[in-house]
Amino acid sequence: MMKKRLLGAVCAAMAMALALTFTACGPSAPATVELVVWESVEGPDEFIKQAGEAFTKVNPGVTIKFVNVESGDSTSQIALDGPAEQGPDVFAAPHDKLGELVAGGHVLETVNAASVEAQLLDGCAQAVQYGGKMYGYPVSSETYALFYNKAYITDPPKTWDEVKTFSAGFNAANAGKYGFVMDVKNAYYTILFTTSGDNRLFGPDGADTTKTNINSDASVAGMTTFAGLREILNVPAADLDTAAVDVLFSGGKAAMHITGPWNVSSFRDAGIDFGVAALPALPGDSEPAGSFSGTRCMFVSAYSKHPAEAAQFAEFLISPAMQQLRYDITGALPSVPMTLTDEASNGFLAQMEYAFPMPSIPQMNNYWLAMNNASANIWDGADIKNELDMADRAILAP
Repeated sequence: MMKKRLLGAVCAAMAMALALTFTACGPSAPATVELVVWESVEGPDEFIKQAGEAFTKVNPGVTIKFVNVESGDSTSQIALDGPAEQGPDVFAAPHDKLGELVAGGHVLETVNAASVEAQLLDGCAQAVQYGGKMYGYPVSSETYALFYNKAYITDPPKTWDEVKTFSAGFNAANAGKYGFVMDVKNAYYTILFTTSGDNRLFGPDGADTTKTNINSDASVAGMTTFAGLREILNVPAADLDTAAVDVLFSGGKAAMHITGPWNVSSFRDAGIDFGVAALPALPGDSEPAGSFSGTRCMFVSAYSKHPAEAAQFAEFLISPAMQQLRYDITGALPSVPMTLTDEASNGFLAQMEYAFPMPSIPQMNNYWLAMNNASANIWDGADIKNELDMADRAILAP
């Protein structure tokens, strides 16, 4: 009886060992990871779907699920859905929301940050820096540049002095037309005149809350150049808002105009044969003036259960092939250096080399009104240093 029990125990042990051997060595179904991605509709959604299919082809164990949450809403939505474990693995948001996202603990740092940064345009790389660390993966960029009507100009001016020289002659020979126009009371554009010698609003990182640099010597000199343009565009600031100057250019009544990619289609529809070039250089500089840029980013949620795969997909979106795909689908400028077939887009990319992200610190809430007013007043003849000093105080006011 004892021998039978012993034999039975041995047989059972052998059977278990054999089963474990087959389980360990035999085939097993690969685990599938589904990444939820929040993005906007009307273009970005199709990009995510097609990029997701391409990603799954090279990563068969990972699938991508698009969910519509507009990029402008994602920051508030992640704060609600993330902690409830109902949020995404990856989501889109504008770069100026980064501080809020980091402060709330909603996003993870960029994986392979040095490698990612090396792939990006400088302005885009700077846009995702916060507190000395990198967060997110920029997927598109935006800035403004110099539009010029090819019926009047074949080689656009490289300096602001050249803009004045051309415009003076053009105005004299073309009654009712202007060599150059821009919205002179919009601080989004007029900031360009304060950028000589790498002078930057709130310092090189856009995060110095103790001084604006808006009334620095470089800013005063640049805004003096700005005020001097009144000689070739003798129109009050109140009559040079965005809508008015857009109409002048689209109607063939202006040879040059500063605006962004949002006007490309409307100008083409108006029948204007135009080019886009980097901004003219300020006096004393050899490179184009700096400009504000905006960057659209994909962030990895701090609540993701698959952060490694999420980071891998987010970085995949900045590869050259995916950046070309996004451009083809949405028309948005790439976040990486690329040569595009569209002449206008290449003009914006040239300016992106000299663009810097709009700061996202709280003081920016005061910047817009203060600098809008200062720009308009300076254009209409007010004392430049006094206006910039007042703007500085208003921006830093608690």
